[in-house]
Amino acid sequence: MLRPIASPDAETLALRALGFLAADSTRIEPFLAATGLGPETLRAAASEPGFLVAVLDHLLGNESLLLEFVGNLSLNPEIIGQAREILAGPYHGDDA
Repeated sequence: MLRPIASPDAETLALRALGFLAADSTRIEPFLAATGLGPETLRAAASEPGFLVAVLDHLLGNESLLLEFVGNLSLNPEIIGQAREILAGPYHGDDA
């Protein structure tokens, strides 16, 4: 069974996910395109409510990216959905 995580842990995980995306232009560029952000506005946007949820939604919407991220950290992929739920409520994928 997956161990529940706390809100600070969910935020930390989302920030690590952002770092993971930002570490490679082939990972960050689709995220920037999807959010309408540019590299120059990314830092300011990171302080906005909902931004970390968008980071996690991006991972949840791309299985290969999700599996690469959790694989690098030796985490269960379900932890990303759990973190997202803590930060913003249940994830509904493309149905939202």
